[in-house]
Amino acid sequence: MDKRAQILLKTLVEHYISDGQPIGSRTLLQHSGLEVSPATIRNIMSDLEQMGFIASPHTSAGRVPTSKGYRLFVDSLLTVQPLEDKALCQLKSGLSSPNQRELISNAADMLSQLTQFAGVVVTPKRKRIAFKHLEFLALGEKRILVIIVTSDNNVQNRIIFTEKTFSAAELTQAGNYFNANFAGQTFDEVRQKLHDELKQMQTDMNKLMSAALEANNKTDDSENVVIAGERNLLHVDELSTNVASLRKLFDIFERRTSLMQLLENSQRAEGIQIFIGGESGYLPLDECSMVTAPYEADGQVVGTLGVIGPTRMAYERVIPIVDVTAKLLSSALSNS
Repeated sequence: MDKRAQILLKTLVEHYISDGQPIGSRTLLQHSGLEVSPATIRNIMSDLEQMGFIASPHTSAGRVPTSKGYRLFVDSLLTVQPLEDKALCQLKSGLSSPNQRELISNAADMLSQLTQFAGVVVTPKRKRIAFKHLEFLALGEKRILVIIVTSDNNVQNRIIFTEKTFSAAELTQAGNYFNANFAGQTFDEVRQKLHDELKQMQTDMNKLMSAALEANNKTDDSENVVIAGERNLLHVDELSTNVASLRKLFDIFERRTSLMQLLENSQRAEGIQIFIGGESGYLPLDECSMVTAPYEADGQVVGTLGVIGPTRMAYERVIPIVDVTAKLLSSALSNS
């Protein structure tokens, strides 16, 4: 693509992001700074359309950028703006808590508030903590609540499903056995010690222990994704008119599992990652983009955060918000 075509594409994308209206040749002639004829502008726009960088919506004489056009714009033509002082102060204030859980939640809120899109954060994976006390309670036929009190006095609840119904006495006996023999150890340590026994002994009590161990391992991944401001997307014109696809997007927010996979893939990459339209393979809308960045604690990457919004987002503003949020969260986690 020659320099004139790059300038016209950059001008078209910037104006479309700004007002959301298809851009005509007259507007491009006025704002591109090129001293060419209207016919030359139309010819270049026709070439850009043939190459798949812009498209004509319906019968409009104007053009809009495609996902391919946004990708070239973001990779080669974008001028990123420094973060405004007001936004920087807001981020520093919101990311000053000594509590890790509050920091994560605040980061998602800050991303949402500053961009008016959806802010997402994958939380750091929890360290394996020893349990102090374990209790089984019957919830109904073949459903049991496992109450786990960890060594740091955190209480976790897990529901497990068993092949048979256990009596209250059997559940008490199983809990007493666990607490008497394994309190103070991690579940990984307990699993290792029981491994050989569980292969040979098929008693109901050992089946129950195995189910409890597996329940601790099968924590729903959705608990590890914090999302804020997803309803902001209802007010984005391009998304609000696409009800069926928007419903799919909210289904991902509800399930969160595929969203976490996308964020974890981003975590393995360095720096800012930008997924436009269907590039991610997870977001169901061609009109959606995602800007992500990994964050650290004590020099180690522990999670990813980002913003989900329309492809027609102000990337030059969203990118520094995501970048600075990741750096401030990294600093806060390292010092907490």
